Amino acid sequence: MTAEIIDGKAFAAKVRAQVAAHVAVIRESHGVIPGLAVVLVGEDPASQVYVRAKGKQTVEVGMNSYEHKLDADTSEADLLALIKRLNGDADVHGILVQLPLPGHLNEDLVISSIDPAKDVDGFHISNVGLLGTGQKSMVPCTPLGCLMMLRDHHGSLSGMDAVIIGRSNIVGKPMAQLLLGDSCMVTIAHSRTRDLPDVVRRADIVVAAVGRPEMVPGDWIKPGATVVDVGINRIDAPEKGEGKTRLVGDVDFASVVQVAGAITPVPGGVGPMTIACLLANTLTACCRAGGMPEPEGLTV
Repeated sequence: MTAEIIDGKAFAAKVRAQVAAHVAVIRESHGVIPGLAVVLVGEDPASQVYVRAKGKQTVEVGMNSYEHKLDADTSEADLLALIKRLNGDADVHGILVQLPLPGHLNEDLVISSIDPAKDVDGFHISNVGLLGTGQKSMVPCTPLGCLMMLRDHHGSLSGMDAVIIGRSNIVGKPMAQLLLGDSCMVTIAHSRTRDLPDVVRRADIVVAAVGRPEMVPGDWIKPGATVVDVGINRIDAPEKGEGKTRLVGDVDFASVVQVAGAITPVPGGVGPMTIACLLANTLTACCRAGGMPEPEGLTV
């Protein structure tokens, strides 16, 4: 048995096409163009690449992109003042502050200063609370992308046994809330979980989001289960030459692909969906702000 590969790159392209089509409709019918503001503090290379990709894809779907690049030594007061201005800017419907921030800045304070209605990352405590109580909220992009792919693959998720490995505020906890909302039976496993392999083996759906390269082997997976690998880990690849590296997930793909029914690869699985869902969230925020119909299938 070899698992079906869930192509996140192709799925993300479909999501972006849906976003672009809806952007064109509201631009024509309401004269409104969704706007995404991304704030980058410092010169972290990975963050710079990510911000460039966000800006490029924002423009490609017909939205306005506003990039604010600040020096690494920017004061907390100056950063908060910028966010206050963006909160009050009617042309900006989504605000994203690229994490991690330099050590002298309080990430919790910065996130809490963003207008919850413009918090397209879904990290504001108000959105966390709304999601946790089953109310309309801005949903974190990576879990939203995972849910979209699971719904597309399975249709209904009702009654399925889901195990999430990882309890982060960014992925693990919101993923659990989303799957509960789709009537799954949900277990959050983590480093202190007893008999972790046995817990994972019972799952119809496994979401690996723990940040440890190739931690989950094939013999942890129930035959036919769907495995969503959120991990992005860079490891040494001596077979490619001295000093070379490669990307792997939290799942040992080579062994799991022989057991699972379906699996997301790394790279090319969950990763592309994160930016696609950021665009979807910006569109959703714009529609909510203007009292316009929300795009179907792009939110929960």
